Amino acid sequence: MTLQTLLKILNYSSDEIFVLDGEKRILYVNQTCERHYGLKPTDVIGKYNVELFEKGYWKPSIVPEVYKRKKPCYLKQQTYIGAELLTSAIPILNDAGEIELVVITSTQSQTFKMIKAKETGDELKTTHVEGETEQFITNSGKINRILTFCEKVAPTDSTILIQGESGTGKGVLAHYIHRISKRKSGPFLTINCAAIPEELLESELFGYSKGAFTGASKSGKTGLLEAANGGTVFLDEIGEMPLALQAKLLQVIQDKQFIPVGGNEMKKVDIRIVAATNQNLIEMVNDKRFREDLFYRLNVIDIHLPPLRERKEDIIPLTYNFLNKFNQKYHENKVISEECLNILIYYSWPGNVRQLENLIERLVVISDSIISVGDLPDLITDNVKQITQLALPTSLDKALDETKRILIRRSYETYKSSRKVAKDLDISQTKASKLIREYCEDLLNERKS
Repeated sequence: MTLQTLLKILNYSSDEIFVLDGEKRILYVNQTCERHYGLKPTDVIGKYNVELFEKGYWKPSIVPEVYKRKKPCYLKQQTYIGAELLTSAIPILNDAGEIELVVITSTQSQTFKMIKAKETGDELKTTHVEGETEQFITNSGKINRILTFCEKVAPTDSTILIQGESGTGKGVLAHYIHRISKRKSGPFLTINCAAIPEELLESELFGYSKGAFTGASKSGKTGLLEAANGGTVFLDEIGEMPLALQAKLLQVIQDKQFIPVGGNEMKKVDIRIVAATNQNLIEMVNDKRFREDLFYRLNVIDIHLPPLRERKEDIIPLTYNFLNKFNQKYHENKVISEECLNILIYYSWPGNVRQLENLIERLVVISDSIISVGDLPDLITDNVKQITQLALPTSLDKALDETKRILIRRSYETYKSSRKVAKDLDISQTKASKLIREYCEDLLNERKS
């Protein structure tokens, strides 16, 4: 049996296989790691196990225990994209009784449960934790820089404005900021300014006193701002807030006080406001549709979330995160084909992360055991065909240049050094350095920043 055949067999294993050396460096991992962490084997091999653990790709770690005991160890783990793993670590000792290698295998517990359920004829039952907190699933340098920035501003009480296209995860980011702030033990309350009729929005935000209007509760009502005292208020779609209410909100931000609808007593609140919009607020200010003074009060800390098409490296981990989520929800064990993944990477995602999540739910519901290209809606496959046809070079020289650009960028994004790129593409380091400067200027600038 050739080495190539053996590697192909290992890559088709449904179990993840990790091999570490005596220094806990990763010598080998099969392609199943992509399903568990959204990482390709090339992103993992050569790194020390602790590097990936400290970045939060899985928890807890089985490695310290097996190197300490020098005996087989077993553990249940959770990956950051939502996979629950049953993991075993087997040490291989040399003649001196020291660890030479450790072989770690992991099976998704969902897969294990499905197999046992089929064997016994029992119904598969899964548990869902209510109020489970969303988190950012990312391998993107852009998003990681945003999260690092959030760690700096979260402990303050500064007002934050999150801008970005619909579906990019503005609400998830707002919740993340609250979770790492000094207000994390307080409430986090959300109101969508576009989802509530104008005549009701004021009373929802500020509450009302008893008898404020016909049909009002006799005891009055506590508004969102007062209910969130000590915590964070997330105002989604802030651009849809009526001008009359904007003036009242400005007072809350400036003075931390307001008067409920129909009331005459000033109420003080201790809240932090995080707002979000997919609109261009500066244009709205120029068109007199949004108050300039409120814009600058909200825009103390400005965060822009890039669309999914600008962070393609997040598509694979997000896909597997949603696949895990909906496999559990619908008691399924669907897997996705490599061809299907490639199309998802190429697609432009106008609806961003929300569109991807909705698609994966649909695919889990309608597909057979393997999600294939034929399961994808025409909207996606036709769009990808159109893009690839438009992008097809019209001459041999242009085609060769585009191929060279793709290979160099892909290799540099993976290995981050001219020496490793040279080895990967079987060219001299001098040539690799020249091509990196020619085709990867933006990536080089990103690393410098």
